[in-house]
Amino acid sequence: MAKQGAARSEASPARGKKKNTATPPQGSLEAFRALLAEVQRDTDRQLSEILDGRVTLAESHGSEVVEMISTLRDLCQRGGKRLRPALVMVGARAARPDTPPELVLQAGVALELLQAYFLIHDDWMDQDLERRGGPTVHAHLGRRFRSTSKGASAAILTGDYAVALATRVLANLDLPGRRLSGVLTCFADMQLDAVAGQGLDVIGRGRDVELTYRLKTASYTVRGPLIMGALLAGGSPALQATLERFALPAGVAFQLRDDLIGVFGDPARTGKPRGGDLRAGKRTLLVELALQRCRGPRRQLLQSVLGAPRTTQRAVERAIEVLEECGAKAVVEERIVSLSNEARVAIERGRLSSEGRELLLGAVDALTSRES
Repeated sequence: MAKQGAARSEASPARGKKKNTATPPQGSLEAFRALLAEVQRDTDRQLSEILDGRVTLAESHGSEVVEMISTLRDLCQRGGKRLRPALVMVGARAARPDTPPELVLQAGVALELLQAYFLIHDDWMDQDLERRGGPTVHAHLGRRFRSTSKGASAAILTGDYAVALATRVLANLDLPGRRLSGVLTCFADMQLDAVAGQGLDVIGRGRDVELTYRLKTASYTVRGPLIMGALLAGGSPALQATLERFALPAGVAFQLRDDLIGVFGDPARTGKPRGGDLRAGKRTLLVELALQRCRGPRRQLLQSVLGAPRTTQRAVERAIEVLEECGAKAVVEERIVSLSNEARVAIERGRLSSEGRELLLGAVDALTSRES
């Protein structure tokens, strides 16, 4: 996403404190990965079935609408970690292990469509040209319709279509009325928080980076999916409170890891150019810490690269070195560890089934130690 304000001083760990590097048991990570693999397979299948059907239905509306929905289908089928559907499943199993998996998977599909909506709009706001190893939706549609303006408009409409389709999927869940109402309210709350967070990010230039992250990322990446899963399964308010205490630090840690990947990540894994977030001018916690720590030529270099899409790759690589040399990367890594441990404490103190506890412990590592 686009620019953010300066980092809070609280983001830096206290001097002299020993870094806690506790990690979950390997079995927990393996359990979550096994669940994730199953959910990825089944989510991919359902997404393809739904979107293939929508493309067929769109044929009566004309080739332009078909092109838009086909592009949405391509984005959804072109990778995606499917972490959100997996966390819906975790939330459901933490509440009730025998929750029908098909019901949970449908909710997960809706969240993937919500994710597509956010990605399409965010890529247009940031003027990114590449996503998941292929063109962004506005870039592709701009070429297809031979107009940058029409491509942008069509992309916004494609995102709107995705979120409307997500709402339709949820509205058709086979749930009692009150439970369905809770799921739909949770879904709406994810969008409200994410839009508010994006507003702080793009317009507000607020000083609290982690508040922005809690709103725009943790809300619909970790908290929302877990709470939705618990609601689907009829989970108690106490369970939902435990999941909330887990999700907020885990979600912020997820975004901080994403910030590191956006700069240091391998393009073969990320599907985006190395250092692309610097060219896009994203004022992440990583960048704000570096600007606080650097003076003279190093600060000038960073400022010259930020928000300069045509800067040379050599300059970008040097700026990446500066982010590491000044200690900003290390501070962010330590903050990720601190937040991850906070999430683990929430798990250990909460009343959870053994399966729910194991899957959540595995999820912490999967969310915060990934490379793409």
